[in-house]
Amino acid sequence: MRKITLSNGKTVEVECLSCALTSGLIEPDGGVIFETEHFHAHQDVAYPIEGLVILASKRHIKCLDELTDEERLDYINALTKIRKAQREILCIDYVYYFYNEDTTHHFHTWLVPRYQWMNEFGRSVESVRPVLLNARNHRNTNENHQKVMSAIEALKNGLI
Repeated sequence: MRKITLSNGKTVEVECLSCALTSGLIEPDGGVIFETEHFHAHQDVAYPIEGLVILASKRHIKCLDELTDEERLDYINALTKIRKAQREILCIDYVYYFYNEDTTHHFHTWLVPRYQWMNEFGRSVESVRPVLLNARNHRNTNENHQKVMSAIEALKNGLI
């Protein structure tokens, strides 16, 4: 079991955070943004950034090449739909996509938006970690939480 601190300050103890989220054991802030037969999209639970979406496989696998043909098609369609909503609804021009196999969670992709406030950390993949830490440590305010929740609702409504 791992202890994980969520962006709302709560600590949970789970074996696999992705399994806990996709099964409904843990409810992410704002709930499920979008769901397909094989994937579950939600606001990242650790970093309060508007429009930061995690697309997680419902099946506990580690690698992209473990997806079935049906899951691969579902994945790319879901990823595309979410990205289009980020652009059209939240006016997010740029996104970093992250997927790694060296994780304690199962297969998931991060869609990390770029905002003006992030420029002080640079504009490369190396800037993302400092951006995430800044969000966790300095953007956990009521005002920012409301912005994150509004973004979640806007995406949910746009992805119906």
